Amino acid sequence: MNREKLLERLEHKRTRCTVYTRVMGYHRPVESFNIGKKGEHRQRKPFVER
Repeated sequence: MNREKLLERLEHKRTRCTVYTRVMGYHRPVESFNIGKKGEHRQRKPFVER
């Protein structure tokens, strides 16, 4: 089953989650950021340690 069909089938089970990020030593929800900061957050790449 492809991803789109699976997501459609399970749409009623999905809920919105709050994403937090660490800013200046404390955690803040991303939804409280201004437009510029939200754009900056979207451009970040996750760090993967080898």
